[in-house]
Amino acid sequence: MEITEEGIGSLEGLVDPTLKAEVPARIIKVFVSPGDSVKQGQLIATLDPTAFNLQEREAQAEVARIEALLNNQSKKDARNQALVDKKFISQNAVDTSVADQRVLKEQLVAAKARINTIRNSTGKTRIFSPTDGVVENKIVDTGEYVNVGDPIVQIISNKLLRAYIPFPERVGTRLKAGLKLRLTTPTSDTPVETVIRELKPLITASNRTIMVIADVKNVAGWQAGASVNASVILGEHASAMMVPEQSVVLRPAGQVVYIIKDNIAHQAIVTTGLRKSGLIEITEGVNVNDVVAVDGAGFLTDKAQVKIANKTAAT
Repeated sequence: MEITEEGIGSLEGLVDPTLKAEVPARIIKVFVSPGDSVKQGQLIATLDPTAFNLQEREAQAEVARIEALLNNQSKKDARNQALVDKKFISQNAVDTSVADQRVLKEQLVAAKARINTIRNSTGKTRIFSPTDGVVENKIVDTGEYVNVGDPIVQIISNKLLRAYIPFPERVGTRLKAGLKLRLTTPTSDTPVETVIRELKPLITASNRTIMVIADVKNVAGWQAGASVNASVILGEHASAMMVPEQSVVLRPAGQVVYIIKDNIAHQAIVTTGLRKSGLIEITEGVNVNDVVAVDGAGFLTDKAQVKIANKTAAT
């Protein structure tokens, strides 16, 4: 028989991104509404790329201008070097010309880098979902202007959930990471077996509980925000002897069961243990294979004569 402790907690989504604008622009269209299911990589919204397209054309013109200057400077360097070889001008003039050419090359690198930066910004005008999930909230709509960091859509993903379950402090010394947990939730018929991921180090002062944390990964029907019922397995009794709860009755001598031998009820004082699913564990007082009264046990006394009715006769 498993030794368990029950608890009720809540589920929290670990993947619930709020998609935000990475560039300032006007929204052309938001393609989703609250409650819509989305897939990873699905287009969520588009922003107006006109300003970035114009900036890219301007940057391309700057690249063309620098390339033309660089081409002219290369020819000038060649002419100066020929004049130096003929000793018509000094070497200083050539060195200055070479330095000017190096400056133009660096300017060309910077101009091309600016084109890449603008293209990167243009790409951010198309916003895609980073994960599978459900749209929780559409914060802005078509036609609105957004700045960098303004939220657009919030997506809730149930692929990775975290369960927070408080357990009473009396079992705190028996709880530890790695213990098996059985979890159920009202939103799904699929139970989950997992393990304790970690324990909060402090006891919650308001209710004297220890917070147990466990993860639930990609289970159908499990939703962030829902409640969760948990059963932590603290140990087990390998050879537990169980009887129905109605077999154990209270008498002046204590808790007793009635063992039926030769149609006579013999009172046996028992020590009980754990209870589970309508059964109660007997740790002392009866032996394996004893016949114990169930129905009508509350009406028996010690040494009372009984007649065991079969099911047909009872019916």
